[in-house]
Amino acid sequence: MSWRPQYRSSKFRNVYGKVANREHCFDGIPITKNVHDNHFCAVNARFLAIVTESAGGGSFLVIPLEQTGRIEPNYPKVCGHQGNVLDIKWNPFIDNIIASCSEDTSRAHRGARRPQPAPSLPAEVLATVISRGGSKHAESGGCLLRSSSSQSELECGESSCVTGALPPPNIQRPWLSSFLCPCKEANCKNHRVNRVVFLGNMKRLLTTGVSRWNTRQIALWDQEDLSMPLIEEEIDGLSGLLFPFYDADTHMLYLAGKGDGNIRYYEISTEKPFLSYLMEFRSPAPQKGLGVMPKHGLDVSACEVFRFYKLVTLKGLIEPISMIVPRRSDSYQEDIYPMTPGTEPALTPDEWLGGINRDPVLMSLKEGYKKSSKMVFKAPIKEKKSVVVNGIDLLENVPPRTENELLRMFFRQQDEIRRLKEELAQKDIRIRQLQLELKNLRNSPKNC
Repeated sequence: MSWRPQYRSSKFRNVYGKVANREHCFDGIPITKNVHDNHFCAVNARFLAIVTESAGGGSFLVIPLEQTGRIEPNYPKVCGHQGNVLDIKWNPFIDNIIASCSEDTSRAHRGARRPQPAPSLPAEVLATVISRGGSKHAESGGCLLRSSSSQSELECGESSCVTGALPPPNIQRPWLSSFLCPCKEANCKNHRVNRVVFLGNMKRLLTTGVSRWNTRQIALWDQEDLSMPLIEEEIDGLSGLLFPFYDADTHMLYLAGKGDGNIRYYEISTEKPFLSYLMEFRSPAPQKGLGVMPKHGLDVSACEVFRFYKLVTLKGLIEPISMIVPRRSDSYQEDIYPMTPGTEPALTPDEWLGGINRDPVLMSLKEGYKKSSKMVFKAPIKEKKSVVVNGIDLLENVPPRTENELLRMFFRQQDEIRRLKEELAQKDIRIRQLQLELKNLRNSPKNC
């Protein structure tokens, strides 16, 4: 019996990453130099928020997605912390509310109840500033959980409760108990866990960490049985922290390492081999963090299934990276865009505190499908005066970067000087001819 290699067909096998053009990136941003293991970036369908480097307290920028290009150095910042900002999160249901966490122990709210936006933010943006770690609940509107090594606090609407290191004991939620189980029962002797992510409704957990030999590793766990991982796979021997990103609609897992330039993506299934490698996006620029666009903000007409916003600290640049499924048809692709959680909360804070469970409110992305490109607002560009000579703008005075550019510029200048000398000599000859003609006219007998 002849051996045949196992082949698993997948509609996402040829997914590729596409970096946006330079004019569609965000340039000139002083990205924070903090070494904390966070992304320092948050994105929703309208705004992009980035933690910036600042002195005398923490701050971050809030930029409309349409305002691409170079950001002015005096662009207004959100300042509300005495310590460095560690993480920022957008409200999943209200696009103009953001929460931030910091190293300080203070807690403040800004603009949450004001009818007008704060003066330091773009139009219609309000800031909610929370100290320490914070996370928005994905099904209940108005709930925010923040925690640190000393205490945790759950805020729902106008009420809040503070407890010890664990969540409040009077609030028994299934997702909280599931989150605590891996820390208490999982057998992680050969796998030191750094990050954990729930894999939607598959009743699986995926963790990233390092092995005994300090190689980066991922492990897949059964949520009901944490005694032994279903599968373990070593990635490489680099030292950067691995960040997992899971797309519950396509069952795709994206792995991005801090300080790496590549993004690996896999497809997860409920049957063996559970984890199937698809492809890898490579880039020479290292990434400090990644922001993820929500599903309802993707470009459906381009078959975009995921979008990252990559932070490049060395260049002060934010690069959008689109994960695209290649399709020839221009029609809406229903097989890669199933019903996805929408922008409406399924529960109120009181219902969630009362123990009610509901599935998230789903929405279809077909409404956002447009064949023609939509018009976007761009910041007005100041008109620059230019003096172009031989295809060279003399007012820009761009210095040459390489020796070849210097020689090329030198020869161009020599040619230009030679041409100007010849033109000047011709004009001198013409002037002398005109002077002689004028003298002859004055001395002619007709003028006497």
